[in-house]
Amino acid sequence: MTVVSVSMPEELLERIDGFAAEHGYTGRSEVVREASRNLLGEFEDAKLEDRELMAVVTVLFDYETTSVEERMMRLRHEHEGLVASNFHNHVGSRYCMELFVLEGRLEDISAFVGKIRATKDTLTVDYSVTPVDEFGGDAVAEATDDDGEHGHGGHGHGHAEE
Repeated sequence: MTVVSVSMPEELLERIDGFAAEHGYTGRSEVVREASRNLLGEFEDAKLEDRELMAVVTVLFDYETTSVEERMMRLRHEHEGLVASNFHNHVGSRYCMELFVLEGRLEDISAFVGKIRATKDTLTVDYSVTPVDEFGGDAVAEATDDDGEHGHGGHGHGHAEE
């Protein structure tokens, strides 16, 4: 197996080590491998390819980090054809939430979510994806996960730290 060196904040490393210990992983490498597989597989759902989709993307960041808000505004403008709606809200005394409603294809939504995840200083990135090209019973049944939730969702809490 190839050894890879990755830079990350000490706090994240401590969280990974704690997670590994709490959940019976053999170590941080196993946690990072599984997280990587999950991240790469999030947008590989064949049921969603070549379909019209709606996605809701929620981003949380510290309000003092103006670079995140500026980046969200740039992304909104760069992806006008994809972003159907955008909402900004203050959460608590120090956080901002940016909510995007997207309409488009899986590859475009995936690229948009990837750009948000790569934005330094975001705290969380959550999203859900739902097919909207057909609302008949079969389409809804196909888009329903085993746990009964609709669509395909994922949570991104990792961000590019450089």
